[in-house]
Amino acid sequence: MTSPLPEQALATPESLRSWVAGIEAGSSDGSAREPFTRLPDAATKLVVRVEGDGTSDALVVGPRTRASYHASERVVSCVQVRLGPGTARPLLGVPALELVGRIVRLGTLPDASARQLAQELKGLKPAEVVGHLAEVLPERLPARTDQGRREVLRAAVEALSTTAGRTPAPIHDLARRLAVSERQLRNLFAEGVGVSPKHFARIDRVRHVLAHAAEGSWAGLAASTGYYDQSHMTADFRTLMGVPPTSYFNGRLPDAGPCQALTRI
Repeated sequence: MTSPLPEQALATPESLRSWVAGIEAGSSDGSAREPFTRLPDAATKLVVRVEGDGTSDALVVGPRTRASYHASERVVSCVQVRLGPGTARPLLGVPALELVGRIVRLGTLPDASARQLAQELKGLKPAEVVGHLAEVLPERLPARTDQGRREVLRAAVEALSTTAGRTPAPIHDLARRLAVSERQLRNLFAEGVGVSPKHFARIDRVRHVLAHAAEGSWAGLAASTGYYDQSHMTADFRTLMGVPPTSYFNGRLPDAGPCQALTRI
């Protein structure tokens, strides 16, 4: 299984690094016939797409709590901007929770600033998108942001992320360390990420398994990723990916369906 478009990571301009977690560009000539996987992803993304006929659209892709499998896409190129924790509300005017599982046009959001940004992005070539965002976002976002809440949220996201040699922190310990209640922590994640702290950690762990599956045994990977044991990892992987790890990596996957339609807020 592949991603919908071959993606190339782009450098994130210094002026966007407080707001953006990563930027990728991709393109497809429509010739690929293999189905593709959309992985679970806790990030909200701003996507500027240019179709084969030259028409463009600015979309918001909300967090995905589970993987989905789709048929090949048509000719398209795009730039995908992964918003950092706490960026959805100040940039888009809606909490991340309202975007979970949705794909919406940026210009249909009720926030006037989001609609203005959609107009600015319309007609831009993919190569022009990052430069425009680097110019306009730093001036607009700080005035609309509670910096203290963003800092707490970003620290929580970092602590719940799986990296080499470090497993996610227990949520009750994390709340105590950040001097917030578990309820406050859940509310911060609903507003700024879209999923609960527990589900964020589950998504991040499964993505870590996907990225490091070739590096050792299943049991060793389970231990290094913070699971109780291999059975726990397999159950979590099956819940989020629809199949157990061995089936996924051997290509025994759910049937591909149509791409998700646009929805409205």
